[in-house]
Amino acid sequence: MNLFAPALAFVDLETTGTRAADDRVTEIGIVRVDADAGGGMPHVSEWSSLVDPGVPIPAAIQALTGITDATVRGAPTFSSLAREVAERLDECLFVAHNARFDFGFLKHELARAGFPFSPRVLCTVRLSRRLDPEAPSHGLDALIARHGLDPGSRHRALGDARALWLFVRKL
Repeated sequence: MNLFAPALAFVDLETTGTRAADDRVTEIGIVRVDADAGGGMPHVSEWSSLVDPGVPIPAAIQALTGITDATVRGAPTFSSLAREVAERLDECLFVAHNARFDFGFLKHELARAGFPFSPRVLCTVRLSRRLDPEAPSHGLDALIARHGLDPGSRHRALGDARALWLFVRKL
């Protein structure tokens, strides 16, 4: 497999809302794929963490993700995870579904913790639209169904990040 970056980071976040400047991350999932220098199989590593957002999680978000205030009680704050997140994403092509959303949240959260964040970005929604313009939907559920992917848990960060990696592998 010849990757077009030294590494790819398939990223998904669960959050308390939709505004990156005001809302907070409740869970992060990263599937990192590093190219093998010898041209062999890439090295794939997975990492995820619940995150204490420091604010109550709205009921609608709890219903969607299953992540409740009790679920994140005792979880690390994003600022305590920021260095590890930055290291896991270092020198990677950042890949996310609706990348502007996840990128915006990570950029804000990492900036609050004092870490710059300016990776190259690949949006799998845009990729899907370009590759399959006649498809009626390009949401993650539609991609999973159309391509027969089985990422595990849906609307959880690591499961959704896995779905993106499976989608790119399927291509």
